[in-house]
Amino acid sequence: METRVAVMSIIVENADSVETINALLHDFGQYIIGRMGLPYRERKISIISIAIDAPQDKISALAGKIGKLDGVSVKTALSSVGTNA
Repeated sequence: METRVAVMSIIVENADSVETINALLHDFGQYIIGRMGLPYRERKISIISIAIDAPQDKISALAGKIGKLDGVSVKTALSSVGTNA
């Protein structure tokens, strides 16, 4: 199945959504290359960056589930290069 490399940027404004985000990232853990989380205490938000190598439908599913959470924004940038995994 063809996979693509993507970067997902997540901004969390509602701390109550963090536990659900972590559970979703755990569920998709087999595809995650790396993760960086930055608490921005002065603004009371968290910024999470995810590097992922997965089939397009998995990337879209993860972004969709995260984007539906209250107080959470997500944007995804996809590479144009696909690979067969």
